[in-house]
Amino acid sequence: MKVFEIRDPGTPGALRPTDREEPVPGPGEVLIEIRAASLNYRDLLILRGHYPNLRLPLIPLSDGAGTVVATGPGVSRVKIGDRVAGTFHQNWIDGPPPRHAIALGGDRDGVLAERVLLPEEGLVRIPDSLSFEEAATLPCAAVTAWNALFVQGSLRPGERVLVQGTGGVSLFALQFAKMAGAEVIVTSSSDQKLEKAARLGADSGINYRTFPEWDREVLSRTEGQGVDHVVEVGGAGTIARSLSCTRPGGHVAVIGVLSGGQAELPVFPVLAKQLRLQGIYVGSRTHFEQMLKAIVRNRIKPAIDRVIPFSSAPDAFRALEEENFTGKICLKF
Repeated sequence: MKVFEIRDPGTPGALRPTDREEPVPGPGEVLIEIRAASLNYRDLLILRGHYPNLRLPLIPLSDGAGTVVATGPGVSRVKIGDRVAGTFHQNWIDGPPPRHAIALGGDRDGVLAERVLLPEEGLVRIPDSLSFEEAATLPCAAVTAWNALFVQGSLRPGERVLVQGTGGVSLFALQFAKMAGAEVIVTSSSDQKLEKAARLGADSGINYRTFPEWDREVLSRTEGQGVDHVVEVGGAGTIARSLSCTRPGGHVAVIGVLSGGQAELPVFPVLAKQLRLQGIYVGSRTHFEQMLKAIVRNRIKPAIDRVIPFSSAPDAFRALEEENFTGKICLKF
């Protein structure tokens, strides 16, 4: 069985192909033939060696979809032939997050392999309306956006949402927010990417190179009121401006660290405007299943920038690093 694994993070050639013995499912376990996978910024941090406490060698990637080819004793949630995707947190089924969440491609081996073994509780069935590539984009980015907007944010029609950038989480947030009848403002450093966001339904786009003080531009475009929700993926370099352009009583979903993970938090605007900051680390299996129902009913199609062959997996990481893409980068097996 061919896999890609990381043996020495942060070094040239850290991601390498190798052969492993095919696993055999035990009680409650399911063997899945992976048909497609997708990448997240987290995967790049892991490859660079910027992620703590990794068990090496590690098969990376949290997001994959495929077909059940074997089941162990006692499995009842899925059967051979089912189309499935793994959940990001294998032990977060419902309710509040567990104290020690187990994430694919970090806490345990991920899905950059021809076949993977997962517990049946860590799987969801994927709808026939989605290709394997489309389904593979969902476990991390889409569930994160869903949790941020609907579970933690309680998004309502007519509210305003600020989405930072045009990566996977951001474009899912754009699509979900428009599905719910919200007004969406998108920021980006590229007019071309803003045009793609507009084709997905964005009501307004702000190039933050043209408008370095983009929070003031957001306030200008909202008649000085600010937005109800911010999908904050920038981190240290953007959090202060996100707080600035959020309305009193608004919600900031803190998701990413693209511009750094350590920031001085401007406490006064949080207090004065009574803002709610909510950390989002993906979501539960229940969130995933609820989201799938909405995707099917609203015929949402994930935004995929490119699909790269499994054999060229290092090229997918290089494409992620170059940041010249919108939506998701996928691998086809």
